[in-house]
Amino acid sequence: MLRLSKRSVSSLLRSGDRSFRVAAAAAGTSIHRSSPSTTDAKRGDVESRWYSSLTNGKCRRSESLAHLNMKANWFTWYRNESSAAASDSSSQAPPPVEKYEYQAEVSRLMDLIVNSLYSNKEVFLRELISNASDALDKLRYLSVTDPELSKDAADLDIRIYADKENGVITLTDSGIGMTRQELVDCLGTIAQSGTAKFLQALKDNKDAGGDNNLIGQFGVGFYSAFLVADRVTVSTKSPKSDKQYVWEGVEGSSSYTIKEETDPQLIIPRGTRITLHLKPDYKGFADPERVQKLVKNYSQFVSFPIYTWQEKGYTKEVEVDDDPAESKQDNQHDQAERKKKTKKVVERYWDWELTNETQPIWLRNSKEVTTEEYNEFYRKTFNEYLDPLASSHFTTEGEVEFRSILYVPPVSPMGKDDVVNQKTKNIRLYVKRVFISDDFDGELVRIVSVAVFPRYLSFIKGVVDSHDLPLNVSREILQESRIVRIMKKRLVKKAFDMILGISLSENREDYEKFWDNFGKHLKLGCIEDRENHKRLAPLLRFFSSQSENDMISLDEYVENMKAEQKAIYYVASDSITSAKNAPFLEKLLEKELEVLYLQGRLRPRQVLDDLGCSVIPLNHVITLSVLTGDKNEEKEAAAKKEFGQTCDWIKKRLGDKVASVQISSRLSSSPCVLVSGKFGWSANMERLMKAQSAGDTTSLEFMKGRRVFEINPDHSIIKNINAAYKSNPNDEDAMKAIDLMYDAALVSSGFTPENPAELGGKIYEMMDTALSGKWSSPEAQPQQHTHNAELLEAEVVEPVEVDGKK
Repeated sequence: MLRLSKRSVSSLLRSGDRSFRVAAAAAGTSIHRSSPSTTDAKRGDVESRWYSSLTNGKCRRSESLAHLNMKANWFTWYRNESSAAASDSSSQAPPPVEKYEYQAEVSRLMDLIVNSLYSNKEVFLRELISNASDALDKLRYLSVTDPELSKDAADLDIRIYADKENGVITLTDSGIGMTRQELVDCLGTIAQSGTAKFLQALKDNKDAGGDNNLIGQFGVGFYSAFLVADRVTVSTKSPKSDKQYVWEGVEGSSSYTIKEETDPQLIIPRGTRITLHLKPDYKGFADPERVQKLVKNYSQFVSFPIYTWQEKGYTKEVEVDDDPAESKQDNQHDQAERKKKTKKVVERYWDWELTNETQPIWLRNSKEVTTEEYNEFYRKTFNEYLDPLASSHFTTEGEVEFRSILYVPPVSPMGKDDVVNQKTKNIRLYVKRVFISDDFDGELVRIVSVAVFPRYLSFIKGVVDSHDLPLNVSREILQESRIVRIMKKRLVKKAFDMILGISLSENREDYEKFWDNFGKHLKLGCIEDRENHKRLAPLLRFFSSQSENDMISLDEYVENMKAEQKAIYYVASDSITSAKNAPFLEKLLEKELEVLYLQGRLRPRQVLDDLGCSVIPLNHVITLSVLTGDKNEEKEAAAKKEFGQTCDWIKKRLGDKVASVQISSRLSSSPCVLVSGKFGWSANMERLMKAQSAGDTTSLEFMKGRRVFEINPDHSIIKNINAAYKSNPNDEDAMKAIDLMYDAALVSSGFTPENPAELGGKIYEMMDTALSGKWSSPEAQPQQHTHNAELLEAEVVEPVEVDGKK
């Protein structure tokens, strides 16, 4: 919409010779720009209406111009009534709507399906086996009502033959097979799933029920064969038809062929035989050992037996002919007595070998499975040699239905101490007993928020089998959904219950072993997982001032709290040795109050608050009355009066290194301590922030100014500093003593000195002053001692008689 300023509108109104547009009286007349006189002549006696940008709606020209005090033909638009009538008549007959079908270039579409859906080429065998399993399932279901369908071949199985020399893989199943029309519908129509249609038919037939073991649903799994093959042949025989048909497709072609099988040697009683002619680059898939490995990895628990053509061997003894040279040397009698020589050889042959297990352990009743079977499954599935610390076998029903077995490993993986690494292969995902992936946090789950386990529980191993998981078409990516979120919550809950069971075990060594290996993971959970703090709290273990050798839980600490103790005390440090020797603990240790020693990245306040107790970090500014309830106002007032000006003097010397200097109520044997302000970083937190590769040095410098320097008024060093201030505040030695005292407090409180070399120089200088002349003498003094020694050597001592004897 055009907007004009008030000044522009006034300018337009003052101009009497502006042109305007006129709508032609007759239909089809074009709108043109003309002068006012020409417009009046063309208009004639036809009644007209004008439209103005200065008013709303349409107006009669004679009535409105007088009202607006405007000259005729100024800035107006005309619309002739005859033109409007013509427009109304034409709108009564709308143009016809044409409908078109989407067109697709088949060869290009096939290329997209094959090369864009699947990221791993070896899944072609998984897809073909899944289709064969569905065909067998359909036959088994239909033969219940029609036994004639399964009379030709009794065995329901899948057989895979690999020809390594020619690069050909043949997969044969004895399932339901396909008729000629079904070949056209299922293989000739892209994205049409025969299994999906079968399931829909079962769903429509309410009396028949449904078969939940059918795997296919998208109708594109068959075309994964073109990932590795340039020509695919499908020979199929349905019990509903007397003829066997052959379907053949070539990579890159937009057409396929179907013919009737006429070779008697290729006739099968029932089922489907798929022959893959592999591309030159992928002939390695035709190795029988590799085929067997793929079957065990992806289709180990398919409900039908899978046989692969494998080379086998057995040992037998065969006779060995004598050496002619040795025979000439032996006489005839020796040859008659000597036994014939034999040797053991391995006889090679080819035969079918069962490759899969048809009954997965997680589908069995947990009461029927022994501990030895669980341990054997764990060692075999995850290539471990030690038994797990604990296992949990459970079935979840309701909104989400799945089965799972979870394990707690006995030790953490060697060389993999990085707990933030999310690319683990510890959870194997199965959908309808077909292996999908074990890369939950990498390629499988592209959205990290829907990962089945949080990263601090990534050490948990196990299998998950579900019918309800929402996968993409290639069955490689787990999509975000409400089902996945519900599954995640239940798996995490079961994992916590399993770990809690270890902690409550009578054998404390099991949980000590667990904490040594995976304690850092639970500490990370305290930082990241606020929702599960109540589950994490009972699992945490700490050393304390009263339990330096055996770790205790938070529940045990709360039980041991004294009646007058109203809070949980802790000190954070990088090691137990530095924690128990920290000056913050002196008053509490005198009163025999227990203090927790925290190591590493644990932020305990987030967890300890859930226990209902207040938490007091001892390396922050705090008063003795808060710690123990003791309060001596007279003593505090006297100390402030005596040392108040000394504190100001020390603060002036230290400058911006500290926020303030205060009289401490927590020290007993140490002269001073450096603590963090209420909102400042502790020494442990500052050390962690420095270790960050992208740490903000600006924040670090700001937090340094939040430190508080506390002094012990009862210590002799502080008393001497106080005396130095009163006698000579500008004394250089007193200033050096303050600097050294600050550096010493910096180290003893857990902080890192900015210049260690400068601190070492101050200590050496102080040592030189203190030790000067203590064990050494002036140069002239040794000479005097030598002279006296010579005199003593020349002195004669007479014997003295004692009781008549010399």
